[in-house]
Amino acid sequence: MKILVLNCGSSSLKYQLIDMENESVLAKGLCERIGIEGSKLTHKVAGKDDFELETPMPDHSKAVSLVFDALTDASHGVVKSVDEIGAVGHRVLHGGTKFTESIVVNDEVKKVIRECFDLGPLHNPANLMGIEACEKVVPGKKNVAVFDTTFGMAIPEKAYYYAIPTEYYEKYGIRRYGFHGTSHTYVSNETIKFGNLDPKNAKVIVCHLGNGASISASIGGKGVDTSMGLTPLEGLIMGTRSGDIDPAVVQFICNHENKSVDEVLNILNKKSGILGMSGVSSDFRDVEKAAEEGNHMAKVGLEAYRYRIAKYIGAYVAAMNGVDAIAFTAGVGENDKKTRKLIVDEYLGYLGAKIDDERNDVRGEERLISTDDSKVKIFLIPTNEELAIARDTLRLVEA
Repeated sequence: MKILVLNCGSSSLKYQLIDMENESVLAKGLCERIGIEGSKLTHKVAGKDDFELETPMPDHSKAVSLVFDALTDASHGVVKSVDEIGAVGHRVLHGGTKFTESIVVNDEVKKVIRECFDLGPLHNPANLMGIEACEKVVPGKKNVAVFDTTFGMAIPEKAYYYAIPTEYYEKYGIRRYGFHGTSHTYVSNETIKFGNLDPKNAKVIVCHLGNGASISASIGGKGVDTSMGLTPLEGLIMGTRSGDIDPAVVQFICNHENKSVDEVLNILNKKSGILGMSGVSSDFRDVEKAAEEGNHMAKVGLEAYRYRIAKYIGAYVAAMNGVDAIAFTAGVGENDKKTRKLIVDEYLGYLGAKIDDERNDVRGEERLISTDDSKVKIFLIPTNEELAIARDTLRLVEA
């Protein structure tokens, strides 16, 4: 079966068509500037020149229609008709407390996605637009919602409850949800498979390190804890997000800078993290260059970034009473050998963890990067959220 995977943003739509017979990507692409002047579709097929089309896309329905046109086109398409596409899998940020697993879309599912707009204001509305666009363009085609919060919904109560009055959980569903869930699910299971670990009992820590960053702990692929919370703001220092801070910092800045809570949260989400500390950039390559040139706060920002990661790893080793493997993934995790090495060398010696410099000299390739005598296996495992969504979609439509 061929599965189309869609990841809709407010003005963008990323897609992949995957042949589930061998899990190969037949085509992938991006619709940009939906609802904005200068809309563009870029369509990629292996072995062919990229196809680009600049045309108005007033809404997601038009974008989805163009995607199906591109996939079925005689010159650059990969299927003869939409009938060859078995189903569409959608990345959906938030399912609240109602949905703990992926599900075939119906009216109730759409209602819950809509109810979670306030929990995922940037993503859920766009995710729903993508679903409804598919219903309009290819009516009758099954749509599956794959929630980014699924991994975090498996963590136990002691890990997901905040120590605030329980009424706020009961009224508003305020709890720790965690995000990057599709990535954590895929990488934790792939680590077990690639590392030939015990599929039921393997204790795995996944470090999803990019401009957005999070860490998870799992046993046998089932979530034990994850660093993001009610929103993606909690946890690690990120490109522009502050990660963990004393909540009173919000009040303090509001009072002293005459700003609203919303304004301060915007600062914590978009102007903090590595960008805010360094004053240089949210791009780790730029910050590393600045640190090498003597920028003190760039150096401190990178040190703080690694330190926070190491603290979470240590906490999750305690939470699981041990660890069998640590996997690095996502943009920084897959491509920055220096960061991987420094985290292990500076902080994880107490675990008997050792990086093999030769094995670690790699980017974006599934590989064991620890030494043979390392007491904890260290892996580089490229994430593949689209494949994880496609696998869940196939499982549900074939059920």
